Amino acid sequence: MEVVRPGALTTVQDLGRPGHAHLGVPRSGALDAPAHALANRLLGNEREAAALETTLDGVTLRAHGAPVMVAVTGAPCPVRVAGHPAPWGEPVRVPAGALLEVGAATHGVRSYVAVRGGLAVPRVLGSRATDLLSGLGPAVLSTGTVLPVGCAAGPLTAATDVLPLPAPPDELVLPVRPGPRDDWFTQESVTALTRATYRVSSAANRIGLRVESGPPLVRSRPGELASEGMVLGAVQVPPNGLPVVFLADHPVTGGYPVLGVVPTSALPSVAQARPGAAVRFRVV
Repeated sequence: MEVVRPGALTTVQDLGRPGHAHLGVPRSGALDAPAHALANRLLGNEREAAALETTLDGVTLRAHGAPVMVAVTGAPCPVRVAGHPAPWGEPVRVPAGALLEVGAATHGVRSYVAVRGGLAVPRVLGSRATDLLSGLGPAVLSTGTVLPVGCAAGPLTAATDVLPLPAPPDELVLPVRPGPRDDWFTQESVTALTRATYRVSSAANRIGLRVESGPPLVRSRPGELASEGMVLGAVQVPPNGLPVVFLADHPVTGGYPVLGVVPTSALPSVAQARPGAAVRFRVV
């Protein structure tokens, strides 16, 4: 597959490279893991097969040498093959030499473009994922990039045989398990956090969900922490008091206090929250 239009930010993603935090390597991987898994399942790929993760405005690819089967999931978007409308969320054949056009997301942020056989870019530390923080994995897609395709595995899956994924959210309600540093903040500000509505910031990215226009958290003690380990979903609070939810490309250590942790089951909805979307936190 040759990249004709790379889009705003399109990366290769699989299940990531967890287990290397002691080496300073983030986990990376698809932000919306269920959407990534569905695209692979539709095509008979292994669950860990590498696919493309687009951001807001899609991508355009050309099939080289032979026809390919593709599936587009995640954020809903228009799909065209050789200039003709094609289904979203179903296996689609792209003839040799034809263009696959994945358009701008109509809802949500990130679409997933899988190819039958998976993208056979080289593995780094066991993963083909692009990590924007460390720079490991293949580079962000650019015009002219050629993506090798692997060998087909299992049979195709009909779209009618899989459960639909939840629609991208208009409002995020994120459960937060308190700790380990919730005692660094006043009880009044923690209570205000659970009652307030924030907005997704345009600075949100694969490293973390940043928010704006909500009440800042107030510290109950002075001083700074020594750097300590960070986990996926950690809610870190920088000096401006506005919480940041760490996502797949997050740093493995940090010195700002962590108020709590969002369970990983709630993070796929974070991947699809557009700038300006409402965010609320619920302590569990």
